[in-house]
Amino acid sequence: MREGWTYKRLGEVCEVEYGTRVVKQRDGGNVFPVYGGGGATFKMDVYNRENRVVVSRFAMSSKCTRMVKGKFYLNDSGLTLKSNSNSLLQIYLDTCILALNDKIYTLGRGVAQKNLKVDDLLRLSIPIPTHERQQSIVAELDKINELIGLKKSQLSDLDSLAQSIFYDMFGDPVENEKGWEVKRLGDLCEISSAKRVFIEEVVDSGVPFIRGTELTALSKLARGEKMDYSLFITQEHYERLKAITGVPKVGDLLIPSINSEGIVWMVDTEEPLYFKDGRVLWVHVNKDAFTSEALLKIMSVLIKNIFSSMNGATFAELKLFVLRDLLVPLPPLPLQQSFASRITAIEQQKQRIRTSIKDLETLLASRMQYWFD
Repeated sequence: MREGWTYKRLGEVCEVEYGTRVVKQRDGGNVFPVYGGGGATFKMDVYNRENRVVVSRFAMSSKCTRMVKGKFYLNDSGLTLKSNSNSLLQIYLDTCILALNDKIYTLGRGVAQKNLKVDDLLRLSIPIPTHERQQSIVAELDKINELIGLKKSQLSDLDSLAQSIFYDMFGDPVENEKGWEVKRLGDLCEISSAKRVFIEEVVDSGVPFIRGTELTALSKLARGEKMDYSLFITQEHYERLKAITGVPKVGDLLIPSINSEGIVWMVDTEEPLYFKDGRVLWVHVNKDAFTSEALLKIMSVLIKNIFSSMNGATFAELKLFVLRDLLVPLPPLPLQQSFASRITAIEQQKQRIRTSIKDLETLLASRMQYWFD
């Protein structure tokens, strides 16, 4: 306990503001995000909160608090806390709630879904220094958050640059306005899937076994970043499957069959892995025709176009025969190689920025622990 600071329970210095049930999306007007238990769900043309920290009453993950900037609608699975004490600044209270996220999550009761009891939340104690100190703490942490936000914006700019470079060099693969030669993907690359793995053959450790869900997560990881797998097959089972179907190698492309986002993952590891038949499609990249980087971008656009043309089918799924018959433009290989080099340089720059973000996030966590633990 710091000298001159007071320590109060949340229930002593603030009041709870609950969200309101949302029945359906409003039509027309301005749109504002809806927050609560699951984050932004859909949008409204009215708002009932602005610039406030949100506490989820039903947490499916460890992140049950979040700071929302701007105007938003709070649904009935979320709440906010408002200072009712002259000694407690609202901006400092918001920062305290974010710092207490781990403690708040441990208060949740239940297994499948954590249910936060508000009375438990209000019994949590927070440190309350002078107004001047509260403002300086918030300013310090806001500065670190500002730097993190700037770095993330740089990542977004680099993604936009990569996309711009792609369209500048190759044009739209759907329209093919540059007039590249077009061929069936199946005539250029081998397209296959896996041998079936039954649920009783899945184990708790061993060689990672990936489905569409894991594949989507992999596609969003930075190069070299480790994935936390939850499903596995034994090494012996993997070796048997490898002898029958082979296994993906670095540079091959894996694609979820249910895939309106155009997700394509380029294998970037030599570590063993296997995947679910039917739900993951495998493109063995022919290096005489494509670089993996160029084909990944081309296919991502084409797959999005396929799903958009399905007009909201109840169970839209990409089949092997569709992928084999997919007409793809075939830009000159030297141009693809130039693109790959530029993308590699961008990825290296992004990796340096991600490292900087992790360092800043570590610093932020350390300073929050210093002030609030």
